[in-house]
Amino acid sequence: MRDGKLLEQTAIALDGATLARLAERDPEAHARLDRVELAKIAYASGGLRVTGMLARPKRPGRFPSVIYNRGGYGSSGVISARQAATQLAAVADRGYVVAASQYRGNAGGEGRDEFGGGDLADVLNLIALLDDMDAADPERIGMWGWSRGGLMTYLALARTERLRAAIAISAMADLADYLARRPEMEQRVFAKLLPADGTLRAAAIEARSPIRWPERLCKTTPLLVLHGSADWRVHPGQALAMASALYEAKHPLRFVLFEGADHGLAEFSGENLRLCHDWLDRYLRDREPWPSLEPHGL
Repeated sequence: MRDGKLLEQTAIALDGATLARLAERDPEAHARLDRVELAKIAYASGGLRVTGMLARPKRPGRFPSVIYNRGGYGSSGVISARQAATQLAAVADRGYVVAASQYRGNAGGEGRDEFGGGDLADVLNLIALLDDMDAADPERIGMWGWSRGGLMTYLALARTERLRAAIAISAMADLADYLARRPEMEQRVFAKLLPADGTLRAAAIEARSPIRWPERLCKTTPLLVLHGSADWRVHPGQALAMASALYEAKHPLRFVLFEGADHGLAEFSGENLRLCHDWLDRYLRDREPWPSLEPHGL
């Protein structure tokens, strides 16, 4: 199977009870369903059948695209039909094609989730999937990731120059620091997903910790980094360190630390989304040039 080949596409149909709740609690999201197509997909990645989600405007045209990287691990954080109808549809309704992977081994997909190992191919192969879509402009592809998905975004930026803009929210950047602060995650997650051998494990942590190699990230991809200062799941120090390292590497960057915000930036949900939408519109949709990073002005 050719990587990125679309193997299956099934329209998402929300049941009556879900539609009724959506109409009552989020009328704007309910109205979007008339303007956006949502589908569950299966596609080829590394010889495996991997599942995901797809959202696109119903109107004709060729649109910029966003690869959305979910958070979580295994079945925790899998994108539901309701999330597709709210989160993914909100971006699609603004005039974007949105493709999201559930990562291998999840939601009926083959293989095993590796938390930034071989499953990184599942994210990168969505570029080929979008290239095959008439509705997607191959010259305007971006990426948006939350938490573990932010880590996947950093990792992808070290492997491709195709991304015109990227967003990393509440992102992991240092797995060693993460495990030191949250030792309970060793048995819960990493003992299952990382190599057991000491040498191989150290190499895996290095490879999955972009704080160790920020200079490898593609410098033609403007990067928006958002984090909450009250995030207990991923310590905000990781975002501060990553922003500092990216600054030293002269990477085009905007960094916002939201005062008192949690892992999901719930206290600033409106402001956070406005920043993200503006970022995509400016550097992905409109392809604005990045300002000079050299000291200048008065």
